[in-house]
Amino acid sequence: MDDKQKVIDTFKNSEEPLNAKKVSELSGVEKKEVDKIMKELKKDETIVSPKRCYWTLADR
Repeated sequence: MDDKQKVIDTFKNSEEPLNAKKVSELSGVEKKEVDKIMKELKKDETIVSPKRCYWTLADR
């Protein structure tokens, strides 16, 4: 499984919005890589921000 899929799965399995640090801890992906992946996911609107610095999947 690639890092991007790990990050997406982490969002899917979470009950609450997550910040990059928490995504990194839960997925085991390095925070620097999580930041890069989240930037892509924001751009294509896969994730949205319900509150500042926290993100969740858009299809919820």
